[in-house]
Amino acid sequence: MGVEISPSEKGCVVSLNNPISVFVSHLWSVDDDYLRVFEYLGSARNFYYKNTADPEQCVTGAIEAQREQLRTQINAAEVVLLLSAHHVKSAALIEFQANFAKSAKKPLVLLKNFGLEIPVPATLKAIADDVIDWNERSLVDALRRHARHENTTRWDSIDYTTT
Repeated sequence: MGVEISPSEKGCVVSLNNPISVFVSHLWSVDDDYLRVFEYLGSARNFYYKNTADPEQCVTGAIEAQREQLRTQINAAEVVLLLSAHHVKSAALIEFQANFAKSAKKPLVLLKNFGLEIPVPATLKAIADDVIDWNERSLVDALRRHARHENTTRWDSIDYTTT
């Protein structure tokens, strides 16, 4: 006997036809951390996403034109994934992305620095809905939880033999 999903919940289920729209913070260029996010997401089983960020779509010229492009990219997302490592390189640009995401009522997931024990910036930590480590499972679970309100409680099973 299967679990029946009500019509109002059908739109919430993550599937190939209904991926989660994710904006990943960027500094108008593709770097190792940005690419690493998609390596993690791409290797996750039964997780479908659509990237709304386009770091190569940088509008030359005025800062306001760049901000408008970021607003468009963030508005298309269900959840915003902020890379705290970018804060060191351009605090103003990352804080703009974070503040706009919150003003647009987008859930904000903050990803700690990869491989470094550098503290997460307090300004970002204060407005983030979730702060996570670099871990495929934590990343996917946080995106599901904040974008679609899915309870992602999973259990690990360990098989071992006794002698």
